[in-house]
Amino acid sequence: MRIGLFGFLFTMWILILGGGGVLVMILGPLTISGYGDFDFLIASIIKAIIAIILVIIWILILSKLKNWIFKKEIKF
Repeated sequence: MRIGLFGFLFTMWILILGGGGVLVMILGPLTISGYGDFDFLIASIIKAIIAIILVIIWILILSKLKNWIFKKEIKF
């Protein structure tokens, strides 16, 4: 059981760190131009939507991984 739990925690931290890196390195410099005063607002909305989608994907991945680990452990 310990290996499954540690694997889950390791995967969780990798997703958190990787996601933070993706958000900072790729989404950070994203800019929109051509909308005048609304450039910053539109870019922020796009960044927020992408960040929310990534968080949902990470939660789904961790949920599936958790279910797989605990189903494997219970079958013993």
